[in-house]
Amino acid sequence: MQKKNILIVGGTSVIAEHCVRIWLSQQPCDLILVGRNNYKLQRVAKDLICRWPQTNIQLQVMDFLDANVIQSYIQTLTQDFAIDIALIAHGSLPLQEECQLDIVDCKHSLEINGISPVLFAEAIIQSMIKNNHGKLGIIGSVAGDRGRGSNYIYGASKSLIDTYAQGLQHRLALRKSAVTVTLIKPGPTATPMTKDLVIKGKLADPKHVAKNIIKAISNSRKLIYTPSKWLLIMLIIKNLPSVIFNKMDI
Repeated sequence: MQKKNILIVGGTSVIAEHCVRIWLSQQPCDLILVGRNNYKLQRVAKDLICRWPQTNIQLQVMDFLDANVIQSYIQTLTQDFAIDIALIAHGSLPLQEECQLDIVDCKHSLEINGISPVLFAEAIIQSMIKNNHGKLGIIGSVAGDRGRGSNYIYGASKSLIDTYAQGLQHRLALRKSAVTVTLIKPGPTATPMTKDLVIKGKLADPKHVAKNIIKAISNSRKLIYTPSKWLLIMLIIKNLPSVIFNKMDI
């Protein structure tokens, strides 16, 4: 079976790690994990190699907010590494109150959750368009569908991802490109990112979310909500009249 070349941006993401496990269980892969923390990247890589000893894994630690570094790395990488699948999965989930009190925290949240994924996506898509080949998945969030008082800074960054992905899909459609982009909108998921937050309702299983992501990217879906119940939930929330919405603590 032919190997897949897979690039994961946010290689220490729990959801991304479960996605990688599924891909490796399906077929041989050459894997590149990009992250901000070398120790965490090493931990993920060691676990994957224990499970699939023949897997070739490269690790790259870098500044996720330096556009020059991102562009230079992706350009150098893609000279010898034709990406079949790329998944952009990094982010942080700040406390809304902290972002309100300190605009430095606000700035960092907007940059790491919104601007950084867009920079990586633009760098990656250049190579994919050149080769007319590749599938790109970008993890956004249901929080981007409507601004809510409980997390509007985080939600604003994810709204940026939403608009960006739509525009990129339109660009590819006009070119009649074989490259596909899948926007992934998970609901609250049981990961380290949510462990300190008080969230109403049951958290989604990251394994289940990962399965949905794999299927959506494979099928070149433009958009998925995962778990799927969030499609209906957010459809209702997005269409609530303001006179009703502004009375709800959600």
